[in-house]
Amino acid sequence: MASKEIWDYLSATPVTPDYNATLAVAPHRVLMEEGEKNQIVNVGDDDSEEAISFSDDTVFFVVLEWHNINDSDAGTIFDFYHDTAKGNGIYRSFKWTNSAEITDQHTYVVRFAGPMVRKRIPPELHEIANIRLRILGRSS
Repeated sequence: MASKEIWDYLSATPVTPDYNATLAVAPHRVLMEEGEKNQIVNVGDDDSEEAISFSDDTVFFVVLEWHNINDSDAGTIFDFYHDTAKGNGIYRSFKWTNSAEITDQHTYVVRFAGPMVRKRIPPELHEIANIRLRILGRSS
């Protein structure tokens, strides 16, 4: 089977981000690519199961980390998360390019999907780990 990327499972119709800019600080690692379906399984008292699928679409998340980055790069990520005109926490979407993809590096529309933690490493370095992004779709 050919290599498959998240890109291959998203609608071909591009998504328009709330903030039309790209988080351009490439992560040191894409720790995880998660995919899940909007489905549940109900288990009866007799251990019988009933599966319910609310959608055939997959919801994708990526988890990123940056190690020993400078003040400027850490500030850019911090600003993307906290600025109300940019990410505004988990509320607004923006663009991100997945540099870890095998075939092509695609640009997605994403939003933060959890808290942002920055660790200072004296004197002027930072670590930002376990940043979770929800992929909303392809960027135009």
